[in-house]
Amino acid sequence: MINIRHQRRKRTDSVVVNMAPLIDIVFLLLIFFIVTTSFVKETGIDVQRPSAATAVYKEKSNILIGIDKEGRLFFDKKEVDILGIRAHLERSLAENPEASAIIVADKTSITGIVIEVMDQCRLAGVQNISIAASLPSSDE
Repeated sequence: MINIRHQRRKRTDSVVVNMAPLIDIVFLLLIFFIVTTSFVKETGIDVQRPSAATAVYKEKSNILIGIDKEGRLFFDKKEVDILGIRAHLERSLAENPEASAIIVADKTSITGIVIEVMDQCRLAGVQNISIAASLPSSDE
């Protein structure tokens, strides 16, 4: 007769949980979420955009330049001067040659500064320049 209790006592095999597949799956999920995440670029300031009835939503905007009501310029959340904006634009164009620029100016900002920024964009080689506006609300 076979003694089952005796055979069970002889076994000293322990159960081992292999963590490698679990870690592989976690890393694959992490890579998936990093690749599919979209990062929103901002100018670094809050402005009151002028409203325009013909304003069109632009899906892709690569370069954002902010102008506040005092006439200060912001690029990539940092304050820059009018002479430094061209260098920043050229660096951005080196990374993405087909980039477009959007000037996000406050509605009370000085028009001359907006024109100077547009001029610097053209001198840097930006082909597509837009000025940000908001759609008019129903109470205007």
